[in-house]
Amino acid sequence: MLDTMYFFLIQYEAQRGVISYVIIGFRGMIGENLKRNNVKTYREKMLMSKAELARKAGVSPLTIDRIEKGKDCRMDTKRKILFALGLDLAEKDKVFASYPE
Repeated sequence: MLDTMYFFLIQYEAQRGVISYVIIGFRGMIGENLKRNNVKTYREKMLMSKAELARKAGVSPLTIDRIEKGKDCRMDTKRKILFALGLDLAEKDKVFASYPE
């Protein structure tokens, strides 16, 4: 399945002969929950690469990449990332926004 999908909405107005269209694009698969977070922002402020953050957090670089793209992760992984960034658990909302379920 493609990682990036685009949808075209086409509207045709027969009386005026006008065709208007809107391109709606988004990254990710249909049905995935993408959640905004600030992991990349904090990582870059600390001049840290994805590989370095992954090593300090004890997760794979692919996991860091997925999280920075907005994919969800386990609570334990969030905790590891917070500690690797030198943050306390009390600062979790600065990095991972809270979303009502």
